[in-house]
Amino acid sequence: MTSAAPARILVTGCAGFIGARVCQTLLGRGHSVLGFDSLNDAYDPRLKRWRLDQFRSFPGFDFQMVDISDRFSVSRSLDEASNRGMISAVINLAARAGVRYSVENPWAYYETNVTGTLNLLELCRSRDIPKFVLASSSSLYGKENSLPYREDQGTDGPLSPYAASKKAAETLCYTYHHLYGLDVTVFRYFTVYGPAGRPDMVPFRLAQWISEDRPVIVYGDGTQSRDFTYVDDIARGTVAGLRPLGYEVVNLGSDRPVTLIDLIELFESLLGKKAVLSYAPPHPADVTATWADIGKARRLMDWTPETDLRSGVAALVAWYRQQRSWAKDVATL
Repeated sequence: MTSAAPARILVTGCAGFIGARVCQTLLGRGHSVLGFDSLNDAYDPRLKRWRLDQFRSFPGFDFQMVDISDRFSVSRSLDEASNRGMISAVINLAARAGVRYSVENPWAYYETNVTGTLNLLELCRSRDIPKFVLASSSSLYGKENSLPYREDQGTDGPLSPYAASKKAAETLCYTYHHLYGLDVTVFRYFTVYGPAGRPDMVPFRLAQWISEDRPVIVYGDGTQSRDFTYVDDIARGTVAGLRPLGYEVVNLGSDRPVTLIDLIELFESLLGKKAVLSYAPPHPADVTATWADIGKARRLMDWTPETDLRSGVAALVAWYRQQRSWAKDVATL
């Protein structure tokens, strides 16, 4: 399929941070969406419900509460929704995300990220759905690769069960492409941020912690850097990946890494408050830097990021202020 032609698309993790924005992007372009999400409590479900509320009333959106690790539930839910038309593509954004917690509970990550992906690939095979898009992660690059990260670099040294689970999902995707001709685009996302973001990630934490005069925990010395990428740019790139590409792995990042200390200073500037810093040892599952080479995304999909860091953080700060009555109580640890 092409992303321009109206189609019906299954988006898993539709109430997630990236999934919700992908759904809004698809619906805004005239596509219809079948959304799957388990609405689990991996983090505060209020965020998931808030995101769903932003587009749940759109014509052409159907929601099913589905855990993709349960293959019978996946198949049954698709059958129940089949009266609205055939599915042209699957965008798998349902995932257990986050490096540190995966060290504590690796089973949850493998159930969703590996078994869930396998269930959806089997769905594509058995239902003749020709296109599959997988959300993967920059975490696969580990610590041995040189910067910026390119898609042809090795990914055999994952530092966390999360990264290992995404590696396994990528290899399953290639197997289904090889055996059954499934057209697959795998996106390695780089540190996505924006309004209503994940509360376990640094940008949401900084908005909350600085606003509420809570200590800002800095793991290491603060010189570690990340390639922060605005969620709307990620959603636009993900939708662009619906075009036929065969089998491709593609980085989506800003190509402009920023240190944690510089990010903190930006939040301080926009919030008009100083952060109270509390230093902690670096986590062994964290890498010191990420940086995306995005040349492949430019070549294959004519995609480049459009939102600079200051504008994106300003949008997050504005959202937090508007939703502060409940967002201040969202657990971030």
